Formats: sequence, structure tokens, C-alpha cells
Amino acid sequence: MARMIFVNLPVEDVARATAFYEAIGFSKNEQFSNETVSAMDWSETIHVMLMSRGFMATFTDKAIVDPKTSVSAIHALSLEDRAEVDRFTEAALAAGGRELHEPEDMGFMYSRGFEDPDGNGWGPFAMDVAAHAAATAEGA
Repeated sequence: MARMIFVNLPVEDVARATAFYEAIGFSKNEQFSNETVSAMDWSETIHVMLMSRGFMATFTDKAIVDPKTSVSAIHALSLEDRAEVDRFTEAALAAGGRELHEPEDMGFMYSRGFEDPDGNGWGPFAMDVAAHAAATAEGA
């Protein structure tokens, strides 16, 4: 079995959050979804579980942070190229997301940042590892 990652996110409205993630390219996995959680597939190995705050609370005795006022993580997704980063971010903004910062171009890496409607942060990026290695070697 391949190793997988499941990112569990607190959301106020599961249906609204599901529509947002579908708009940016995730697919809903009906087998693991109900009124309190939507299992959203990004790939065969990367999944996001959109959990109502009440359902998420059943997994922990800690307080569930409000991602609109507190940061627990910013989730970075590597994409193919700059154009895909822009398309992904623009889809998020069109679906009700909020841009976190201007695009950042470091030569070897290009990134953007946005929040979903619940305040969960995402940092899509494209990186040319070979260009970074070459620049690092030149500066050594």
C-alpha cells in the first residue's frame, strides 16, 4: 500500500467547503463522506478531510482553532509550473478564497498564497530543483 497523507481541516459549513474544494480541482470521495465530513481527493496519495468543527472535536481533547484568527499550518502543494500555480490560485479566489500575499518569484521557485472560506491557508508553488541546485553550487 502506498503511503498517503490526510489533512484534516475544520470547517463551519461542510457543503460550502466541499463546493470550494471541488472548484479548485479536488474530487469528493463519496465513500468516506457524509453530512459531517467530506473526503476530498487531490491525488491517489493526498487527501483533505473537510470536517465540521463538532466532528473534528471527537478526535481530540484540544481546542479546535479558528483558522480565520489563528494559524496552525499553511499547506503547500507543488504544482507543475507557474501557469498552474496561477490557475489554481485564481480558481480559489473565484470560488470565495482570499489571497494571502502577492505572487513571489524567487527565480527557481514561484509561489502564491490563499485561504479557503474558513481561513485554512494554502501555498501552491512550482519549483525547479535543478535551477536551485545550480544557483546554490555557484554561490558556494
